Amino acid sequence: MSFFSIAQRHRVSLIILSVWIIAAFVLNHDAAFSLEGAGYPTSPDNSNSEKSQKTLVAKETPNLAITANVRKTVLANGLTVLTKEVHNAPVVTVQVWYKFGSGQEAPGVNGIAHQLEHMMFKGTSDRPIQFGRLFSALGSDSNAFTSYDQTAYYNTAERDKLTALLTLEADRMKNSLIDPQELISEKRVVISELQGYENSPEYRLNRAVMMSTFPNHPYRLPIGGTKADVEKFTVEEVREYYQKFYSPENAVLVIAGDFDTAPTLKNVENVFGKIPKRQYSPHNLITPSPSPKPVPVVKLQEPGGNPLLQIIYPLPQINQPDIPALEIMDYILTAGKNSYLHQELVESGLASKVYGNVASLRAGGWYEILVTGVGNQDLSKLDAAVIKALTKLAKVGVTTEQVERAKTQLTAAVILNNRDITSQAMQLGNDQITTDNYQYTERHLVDIRKVQTADVINVINKYLQTEARTVGFFEPTKQTETTRVSTSLNNQSLSYSTPIEDNSVVDIAVVSAEVKKYLPPLDRLPKTREKEIPQQLQLANGLRILLLPDRTTPTVTLSGHIKAGTEFESDDQGGIASLVAKNLMNGTKTKNMRTIAQELDAKGANLGFETYREGVRIQGSSLAVDLPVLLGTLTDVIRNSTFPVKELELSRQQALTSLDSELDDPDKVASRVFVQAIYPKKHPLHTFPTAKSIQQIKHQDVIAFKSQHYRPDTTVLALVGDFDVNQVRSLMQAQLGDWQVKGKPPTVKYPNVRMPKNVVNVNPVVSGKPQAITYMGYTGINRQDRRFYAAMILNQILGGDTLSSRLGAEVRDRQGLTYGIYSNFITGKNVGTFLIEMQTSPEDARKAIYSTRNLLKQVHQQGVTTQEVETAKRNLISNYNISLANPEQLSQRIVMNEVYGLNQVELRSFISKIEQVNLNQVNQAARELLHPDKLVVVTAGPPILAQKR
Repeated sequence: MSFFSIAQRHRVSLIILSVWIIAAFVLNHDAAFSLEGAGYPTSPDNSNSEKSQKTLVAKETPNLAITANVRKTVLANGLTVLTKEVHNAPVVTVQVWYKFGSGQEAPGVNGIAHQLEHMMFKGTSDRPIQFGRLFSALGSDSNAFTSYDQTAYYNTAERDKLTALLTLEADRMKNSLIDPQELISEKRVVISELQGYENSPEYRLNRAVMMSTFPNHPYRLPIGGTKADVEKFTVEEVREYYQKFYSPENAVLVIAGDFDTAPTLKNVENVFGKIPKRQYSPHNLITPSPSPKPVPVVKLQEPGGNPLLQIIYPLPQINQPDIPALEIMDYILTAGKNSYLHQELVESGLASKVYGNVASLRAGGWYEILVTGVGNQDLSKLDAAVIKALTKLAKVGVTTEQVERAKTQLTAAVILNNRDITSQAMQLGNDQITTDNYQYTERHLVDIRKVQTADVINVINKYLQTEARTVGFFEPTKQTETTRVSTSLNNQSLSYSTPIEDNSVVDIAVVSAEVKKYLPPLDRLPKTREKEIPQQLQLANGLRILLLPDRTTPTVTLSGHIKAGTEFESDDQGGIASLVAKNLMNGTKTKNMRTIAQELDAKGANLGFETYREGVRIQGSSLAVDLPVLLGTLTDVIRNSTFPVKELELSRQQALTSLDSELDDPDKVASRVFVQAIYPKKHPLHTFPTAKSIQQIKHQDVIAFKSQHYRPDTTVLALVGDFDVNQVRSLMQAQLGDWQVKGKPPTVKYPNVRMPKNVVNVNPVVSGKPQAITYMGYTGINRQDRRFYAAMILNQILGGDTLSSRLGAEVRDRQGLTYGIYSNFITGKNVGTFLIEMQTSPEDARKAIYSTRNLLKQVHQQGVTTQEVETAKRNLISNYNISLANPEQLSQRIVMNEVYGLNQVELRSFISKIEQVNLNQVNQAARELLHPDKLVVVTAGPPILAQKR
């Protein structure tokens, strides 16, 4: 897993450690909440905007003080404790960070830090049980990750679980078992994980380039290790690293959320203070020494989707004074449509995407530029274009406007990405581990504000030297689409008539008893007040607006839904809905793409549109003082977009490039083939983009689709944050009240879909992939189904979590066949899908599928237990409360409750509805909704091999 929210780009160097941070688990779905888990007047003038800024918010954004109420305590045994009270929700996060990652590994044991991270979930001498089951029973959102400089374990739960979480983390700091048999099984899981990463051309290219950049330093090697090294790990080696590095004086405990500091610190002393030091000797950091001579271009010629160019420049350690200017440089070069390299490479048609990242670590760092080429791109020419662009910038210089805009973006990013307590604690833990100073970010932003144009040019000239860089080319070998993805439903059917090896499954009664036996007690705390319900405003034109003030952070979060999804696409225009959504911000009647991007970037605000099956999601955020800019941009682009031809053609080319990448990704291929196997032709969900359909979409088609489907009476908006309700009502009425369209909104028919008569097996082959991705399932239920809440509980028991569920306990934990396995009832307004997904090596795919079907039969026929139902309820309720503490998840949930036709009281009543479900209802749902003999099974990747004996 990438570092807590890689999907949302945290560009600050101390937060983004690497694109390839390795975690214990993947596919961490919000079970049964997912919509598409299978797939997925003009703005005010300046004077009015300034006036609005004074009236929409109660106060101006204060000076940033991230660590104002943070307290640092060091116990006698050396454990550093950071506490931060945040009382905006009844939730706490407990995190333990160890100053030990892949950068501290000896030669020959690459990946041992990551392997040890996995083993830390396998039980202790006091609690010989899978810790994932304990965390799940507590309802904690728990996970872990390994990076170059650290390994971290994080848990977020309701506040009465604080002592229990502390107890579990202290237990595994001191008493982890590192059992020989468990290590054998978990090594298979880790290898499955590594093979999953190897499916990505970006990952393979990064590995090769890093090897050349740092030939004599641990940074050259992948964080997760190599298969050759992992296979050789011994119990003695893993235990040695555990004894050496998992010591209190080498750890940082971070607690953030709804608690009182004084009694909590006493509790920490009681729980952690008894753990003795282990004579830990600090690791001597070795500064990477790049090759003194220019390194030849690294070339990979392998099956893949698109040509890739990666450039890496070595950089100094994180505490060096050039880092702030390097951060500003990165924003100027690659942050968004307004960035310099986007203009030079993407807008010119030379590239489809450009990405940059400053990785600042304890021993050293690097600057990475990753460029996705177009078609059969000559990467030498693309590389020459990058050199030319950087040379020109160094000569011409950067502007004061560019530098100031980057400063604003950096500052706003830190605030906006610290709205939830998990992220706030992550910031503190990473700062303390990486820089020995939990206040680093705060001071770093002060240094950011001091950066001048000359500083940026200086670091460009100092570090972005042609002779200092390492360059990698990924040149995809030519292959036709039909050989890359074979999708015939009659292709390579599998037979399950013969049992495959092990038929036994985990004894659920024993597991439930163990969980109850080893679960720490909860804290006794008074009940918290009910969640506020948003205020609803419906304009005369049918637009629905939901407003929920929250003064805890000086930010606002916007979510929205427009019924303009891919369900309206015809086969000959597959991709048009996405093309429309991606072009909304490329020009309006009064502003071009550059102006729109500049206005948002100048405030550090974000606004985006994402298409899925049943609609278009709107996601936006800004500082509270900049809400008028955010709303003004939103209303302008959804009402007045003009789809300039140049930008539309550029988007078309990017869509074709993305399609090539998707058809090279086994996960995307499995999803596409699975959906098309379930839903027949002429069904609204059967259509997917093809190169032909994208190419034949005309400019007038885009305009017509937008005019037909973007309407106020099919739009829902939700706003959560620091604003005055009355003022926002007035502003939205003024900007959106006169938005008028003709006629009734378009509708789409969803025909009934029959279940398959038996098991249908498909093995679409994606060349050059070591790991197989399997999707299996059938049509499911919609959000309004009477069995929805019972199905959620059933799903949580079956496969809602990869460590605590029945599927996880059997297929992952006991047999070691997969890195991640999950089930999900994907619900929509119209239809739903039941889905199980997993990744395996090709030789393990048949056995994993067989074991999954066997377990489905068991649950279908025998049902689940009372203890499982109660544990699942606690987990779902706790995770629901955690989600409401995150503004993005809260605003999205408010929107979708409205879309699904649920009363907004659902925000409160959801918990009681879960509590009211009984065992009989869950088992009835199992009998009605689980069909182990009527499955569509799609395994994409390598050809499925016979099980090795």
